Amino acid sequence: MAKKSFGSDNFSGVHPQILEAMVQANTGHAGAYGHDPYTAKALKTLQTHLGKNIDAYFVYNGTGSNILGIQTITHPYHAVLCAETSHLNTDECGGPENFTGCKLVPIPSKDGKIGLNQLRTNMMDFGNPHRVQPKVISITQSTELGTVYTLKEIKKIADFAHRNGLFLHMDGARLCNAAARLKVGLKQITRDVGVDILSFGGTKNGMMFGEAVVFFNKKLSKEFPYVRKQGMQLASKMRFIAVQFETLLSDNLWLNNARHANRMAQILRKEVEKIPGIRITQKVEANAVFAAVPKKHIPSLQKVNFFYVWDETKSEVRWMCSYDTTQEDISQFVREIKRIVQGEKSVQSKIR
Repeated sequence: MAKKSFGSDNFSGVHPQILEAMVQANTGHAGAYGHDPYTAKALKTLQTHLGKNIDAYFVYNGTGSNILGIQTITHPYHAVLCAETSHLNTDECGGPENFTGCKLVPIPSKDGKIGLNQLRTNMMDFGNPHRVQPKVISITQSTELGTVYTLKEIKKIADFAHRNGLFLHMDGARLCNAAARLKVGLKQITRDVGVDILSFGGTKNGMMFGEAVVFFNKKLSKEFPYVRKQGMQLASKMRFIAVQFETLLSDNLWLNNARHANRMAQILRKEVEKIPGIRITQKVEANAVFAAVPKKHIPSLQKVNFFYVWDETKSEVRWMCSYDTTQEDISQFVREIKRIVQGEKSVQSKIR
């Protein structure tokens, strides 16, 4: 069995219930491009969680869901305001700007979140043909730094966006982890607080692949079927995405997976912050732990259990927990950290 790591919640395998559902869906023939009973059922299940009057579309991945959702409601002369740490800005290889034609306006953020004061400084030059026109505010929930927007914070951003004629897009790659943290439902954390378009991720919470683009205002989704096809995200055998969402959203599997990953992150935080030389750098509110680690020890630690360096200048690393992370995984990792950071002799002396 391959060793589990703290590199990413994308590293985890497929949840057994979801994998079994895919096997069951692999029986006989079904209509292509979403014209199948699995997709119809999954869309109804999405409506039970997010509201009846929504339009939802399945795509392959998070980059596709973010880009196509935004592309549907913008023109190339528009601007998208987002945190400088956002996946849109840092990890999509310029895809948002390439495919939408819009300019990303990254906003500095120490904790991954953006607020009204930061947004206000970009509310200018409306009607000026020499400047891009702000059209979308994109926030990530939970953020790339593992923090979580409160319902009140989202509502304030949504109201601000709508007062200024903008839309609010939410990158929900880890939406389930945020909802678990806040102890709220998926509708409460999105539609009820004013989100216009949601990129709803499942891959990081136990699915094999697949995301959903959700429009809470059906008027905004009119062109999306064509945008999705042209954007190469229309799956022919869509039932294998749909059945994953159906399973994830049934019997609270989405919530149980997210709660577990969040809980493991808290355990990891509590253990590593006891180690001299390790400093937690961000609030642990979802399933990510950010820490400053002595630079000289990072390569050795990565060899025993891979993880990513987040900021080389600060010697800051990211440790991600998944739905299948166990306390034993954490215990083994913490023992390795102590051995490498503190030195083998000092660890052995404590054990004696």
